[in-house]
Amino acid sequence: MPHARFGYRAITDRPDFDWPERRRLAVYIGLNLEHFDFGGGHGATLADGRREPDVLNYAWREYGNRVGAWRMLSMFESLGLPVGLIVNSSIVDHCPELVAAYRARLSTELIAHGRTNSESQNEFDEAGEAALIDESRTRLAEAFGETPQGWLGPWIAQSHVTPDLLAESGFAYHLDWCHDDQPTWMATRGGGRILSVPYPQEINDIPAIAAHHIDYREFAVRIIDQFDEMLEQSREQPLVMGIALHPYITGQPFRLRVLRQALAHVAAHRDAVWLTTPAAIARHYAARFAAD
Repeated sequence: MPHARFGYRAITDRPDFDWPERRRLAVYIGLNLEHFDFGGGHGATLADGRREPDVLNYAWREYGNRVGAWRMLSMFESLGLPVGLIVNSSIVDHCPELVAAYRARLSTELIAHGRTNSESQNEFDEAGEAALIDESRTRLAEAFGETPQGWLGPWIAQSHVTPDLLAESGFAYHLDWCHDDQPTWMATRGGGRILSVPYPQEINDIPAIAAHHIDYREFAVRIIDQFDEMLEQSREQPLVMGIALHPYITGQPFRLRVLRQALAHVAAHRDAVWLTTPAAIARHYAARFAAD
């Protein structure tokens, strides 16, 4: 069954344009700040098949909020990198000082990420999903004084009506569809549109390290190779490169060490690329190509 959200158009058959300052490659970091219920729900695992309360896996994920994310904050600050903060709204009650510190010390954007990653967005009926979306956005806006313009669903688990609900709630873009290297307008019911900004499946530490079990040093090499290749490809078409990180994985000290080296490689090219956030990408693209 076709989804009818967008049609096919090859990357080689699109209008040309530039990012700001005539840059051709836009690069952003999406840092997932997540909170999990104690005693239930989803999550990447160190060991499968454990009964709740699963202290082993809960504590592993909580390390990211207590330690890993703070080490990563110092790294981003030292490299002068902006960060898109992809935040579960339950962080507001659990560790709001973490988000506050990022916003105080870095150029950031707040991106709504559901209530908790212990629930999957497509587990709900339409009314329940609409309530989840509204609660997440409203709670983050009330706590931090910034209304998120973008959305990444918990576990990227859309329902058949998620783009419609996001557009109707006032979101400008989402990161859920990982199908392109440029933004894509998606149709929504009632003749509306919402922008899909590219989010990485491969340059993402959960699939790469927790699911595919690649060596952490290879993940760092992937970032560098992805960047170098996309920088070269961007001579032909303007592109978007995302780097998706989770503090309980790449915030571990041994992984952080090589991640810093990879991000330093990216930062060293700041005069040639646009280091930015997803919202800035969405605004620039929407201003250049109005929804049709």
